[in-house]
Amino acid sequence: MSDILLRDDKSGIATLTLNAPERLNALSDAMLAALQGQIDALSGDQETRVVILKGNGKVFCAGHDLKEMQAGRQTEDGGQAYFADLFMRCARVMTGLMRLPQPVIAAPHGIATAAGCQMVAACDLAVAAEGTRFGVNGVNIGLFCSTPMVALSRNIPRKHAFEMLTTGEFIETGRAEALGLINHAVPHENLDEEVLKLAEKIAAKLNPAVRIGKRTFYDQIEMGIDAAYAHAGAAMVENMMWRDTNEGISAFLEKRAPDWRR
Repeated sequence: MSDILLRDDKSGIATLTLNAPERLNALSDAMLAALQGQIDALSGDQETRVVILKGNGKVFCAGHDLKEMQAGRQTEDGGQAYFADLFMRCARVMTGLMRLPQPVIAAPHGIATAAGCQMVAACDLAVAAEGTRFGVNGVNIGLFCSTPMVALSRNIPRKHAFEMLTTGEFIETGRAEALGLINHAVPHENLDEEVLKLAEKIAAKLNPAVRIGKRTFYDQIEMGIDAAYAHAGAAMVENMMWRDTNEGISAFLEKRAPDWRR
């Protein structure tokens, strides 16, 4: 495991920590590779129920590594092939977070800007330290945040997303919560504790039900209403066929704790 990304597992909860504080946890080539490696590993992990994503140092993530990007220009095509590959790899990480079977909770602090803000938006849930600033600020240096826009515009109302994208201004936790970019803001000193509480609450649920639910949530949200109901109905049938779902319903009716095996 590379030191650039740390992993800690406890009681079915995997915590991934961006660990390049001297570079503001930028999404360098190495960081993207480390994240992709963990996404690949977690996708087949039956023991992990919830994933937490956080950052070491003063900030959560300042986006792409601009120095590395500028170095990528030093090719005959001016970096075109490098940039196409970079944004493809980044998109794979972002969609990988969404497609993991486990719910992923972002725990941003300090700043989450450009692709860092994109990563918060790509996670299923987000609990932020009070005062965290979120931005898609590329326009300030002449680079519109088009790929971060994909996740952002699927989290918050379009006019607010467009304002952030075209002004390059930050929003703080109060507005981020009101717009739906984050679920909650908590005092910085309580961030780890509050994120863990949420993770433990989810981890205590029937694991197959949560996995079916997450998959179906993202599938149906892109469909028309009739197709969404048909797809969700099939997922409900799949869920009902689990032995532990039958046990959970029986336990509720009999006013006792369920004897779940998964």
